[in-house]
Amino acid sequence: MTLSPFSVTLLHNAFVGSLVADAVAMPVHWYYDTDAMDADYGDFRGYETPRNPHPNSILWRSKYRPRNARGDILHGQARYWGQPGIHYHQFLRAGENTLNDRLARELYAQIREHGGYDPDLWLERMIERLLTPGWHEDTYVEEYLRGFFDQYARGREPRECAIPDLHIGGLATLPALLAGLAETGTTEGVLLRARALEHVALTHRGPEVKAAAGRLTDLLVGLADGEQLDDLLAAEGVPPGPAGGWGIDELRRVVRQRYTPACYLPGSLAASLLIVRGFVDDFSGGVLANARVGGDNCHRGAVVGSLLGAACGVPESWRAGLQPPAASLPEGTSVGLPG
Repeated sequence: MTLSPFSVTLLHNAFVGSLVADAVAMPVHWYYDTDAMDADYGDFRGYETPRNPHPNSILWRSKYRPRNARGDILHGQARYWGQPGIHYHQFLRAGENTLNDRLARELYAQIREHGGYDPDLWLERMIERLLTPGWHEDTYVEEYLRGFFDQYARGREPRECAIPDLHIGGLATLPALLAGLAETGTTEGVLLRARALEHVALTHRGPEVKAAAGRLTDLLVGLADGEQLDDLLAAEGVPPGPAGGWGIDELRRVVRQRYTPACYLPGSLAASLLIVRGFVDDFSGGVLANARVGGDNCHRGAVVGSLLGAACGVPESWRAGLQPPAASLPEGTSVGLPG
């Protein structure tokens, strides 16, 4: 199966949708106490600025000490680790992306710059960016990156630094990869899937992220091939939402009791797909519901935002509110992509 120009546009929308879902969830990331979330942020309907204290923050018990300069990825943020109440993304502005999605933007830009994807060039760029003080202002650096750079600090080659990991954050750069590949000429579905699995294996060893990456890629390629999102999810065995749609309290209860609001695969992917099917024709409703469910909502955003972005498109108000806005992403002039 070869994608058409219109299908390539859908994958671009999937990438932008994933950025939106991450940024919407960013201020309420890892809230497990949803009563506290509601008290702190109310019934929010757009991008919000994160605020301290974060009642569910576990940075007070998180530790990372670099072995040497090759592992120093916290830089000035290191002083906040070990303190209570620190918001994971305390210095980000409303509409900004968390670190994983900053990397996704970098990956997309590099693919466009080089006219294709080179895994070694990507590892070189990822390492350079994260070792540069001030490149990002995010306080939290996910476990897979800490593990990767600990291995790198030991002197291992970049291709040997991936650690075993089963977190849904391993999917965060996948929509960017697929969009960039499609826009630079890789439009065969089987090649997109192969590249996706190769890419996630650079930083995540183990079957969980590989299986989840394959499923998300297959769903996105299916949408790009003209299939309907609800049909694809039904075929995956994802239950539909209740008649009349999800109320947020009921959705929170179902995710907590039947799946997980946390980061661990495969439950986190199942929760993501449940949310998507409940809002299958409502991009805004889906990304807001994903955020308000709490837990690892930023990284679920790679699934929720990309699938709904591809199926529904991304409203201009969400695009413009991203920081930097989606209009700053390169335009795919060869296929008439939106900004």
